[in-house]
Amino acid sequence: MDEALLRSLTPTVIGILGRRGADFAAAEDAVQEALVEAVRVWPDDPPRDPRAWLVTVAWRKFLDGSRADTSRRRREELVQEEPAPGPGTETDDTLELYFLCAHPSLSPASAVALTLRAVGGLTTRQIAQAYLVPEATMAQRISRAKRTVSDVRFTQHGDVATVLRVLYLVFNEGYSGDVDLAAEAIRLTRQLAASVEHAEVAGLLALMLLHHARRPARTRPDGSLVPLAEQDRSRWDTELVAEGVEVLQAALARDRLGEFQAQAAVAALHADARTAEETDWVQIVEWYDELVRLTGSPVARLNRAVAVGEADGPRAGLAALAELDPSLPRHTAVAAYLHERDGDPVTAARLYAEAARSAHDLPERDHLTRQAARLNAQVRG
Repeated sequence: MDEALLRSLTPTVIGILGRRGADFAAAEDAVQEALVEAVRVWPDDPPRDPRAWLVTVAWRKFLDGSRADTSRRRREELVQEEPAPGPGTETDDTLELYFLCAHPSLSPASAVALTLRAVGGLTTRQIAQAYLVPEATMAQRISRAKRTVSDVRFTQHGDVATVLRVLYLVFNEGYSGDVDLAAEAIRLTRQLAASVEHAEVAGLLALMLLHHARRPARTRPDGSLVPLAEQDRSRWDTELVAEGVEVLQAALARDRLGEFQAQAAVAALHADARTAEETDWVQIVEWYDELVRLTGSPVARLNRAVAVGEADGPRAGLAALAELDPSLPRHTAVAAYLHERDGDPVTAARLYAEAARSAHDLPERDHLTRQAARLNAQVRG
């Protein structure tokens, strides 16, 4: 059973039903029912033309549902006018679906859920497991999202930047349940890159590939975090690194720099260093300068302070950090790291413990707690 094929066909089939007159919500529901039927039937009776099979079954599911609707007469007239269900045209509706699912009227959480279901082809159960919420809760979220965009024209163009933010949210969720959301985000971003010529789409894909390449080295067998400087770089996926660098170079050559390209450039410089000591921190600071210029992001400024601390010394990093809002996430942890590098373990230990208390992520909290304990033991010794 080729689940990847099923999921890749989902946007196309939804688009075909949409052009035949189904509204988005009804088309998406019908396709989900067809996918369930495919999982049941295909292992014993695989179709010669998977897309045509899905279109036929999904259209039938749509008609079955519409007959019970108040618009039954209109739907029956539509059936008489429409050609027999089949493979449909070769029009690729993937891009329009991305825009629809990332509509600005949706909350980020709803946009992510709708994208995973309508574009990614995941079931409600899979999405719920990935986000560690009850299936009924996720079903309600998706249902509300579909109602929100029900009046949006299927061919209405949207904002690529909004789509990219949604995909980046998916990527950063990583892995939980039986769905690897980081891998799914890469798949969807590859799909988007094939549909649109846009330097920032390529920049996001490069960023995802370069970050994903380091994944095997990010945690120890017990699940604890391994900081970048301590990672075993022989465990990094060199093929993903090479692909990410190639995609980034092609994007930068278009001379339309954006925030994801700048972030990917930082990731590429980390990937290029054979050891942590060989990292080109001066260039990394320059890329963070570009990122701050492009976005004004406080998070970019915080990361820049770390890079300045590595390039010009911890005192310079602390000076850059002093210009930022102390309530920023990770501000206290960065201050702890820079104070440790500046030879002040007492202050660093206190700040690590403070950062641990405010950390929302359990592995990060454990990591910060261990850092504080290590320095306290060093001071007592």
